[in-house]
Amino acid sequence: MTMSEPQVWTLIGVFGAALLGGFTLVTTHFGRVVRAEVGRLEGTLSGKIEALDGRVTGQIEALDHRLTGKIEALDYRLSGQIEMLDNRLTGQIEMLDHRLTGQIDALDAKLTGRIDTLDKEVSDIANRFFGAP
Repeated sequence: MTMSEPQVWTLIGVFGAALLGGFTLVTTHFGRVVRAEVGRLEGTLSGKIEALDGRVTGQIEALDHRLTGKIEALDYRLSGQIEMLDNRLTGQIEMLDHRLTGQIDALDAKLTGRIDTLDKEVSDIANRFFGAP
């Protein structure tokens, strides 16, 4: 079978159009497949990220509760120790205050006695030299 030149060009055009149509179909199908796989992958990753976020959030909250409990226990212990130390120091200060007050009172009485004696002696000396007033 022999073909004329226009027939050959027609066949080349038909084959070219069929080949271009095939490429178009394959490219369109490939794009759809890629979009579907990317969507599936996004869904899978989103689920895993949300699960990981939930786990991390739970662990952080548990750690927060644990640390809060330990801090409160430490605060309670330190408050008790500070109160005990305050009471001890207050007692010691009061005892020292009483002791010093007693010593100051004794010293005051002793000095008052000596001043009274000195006053009497000075009066006696004045009477001797200047006569009785």
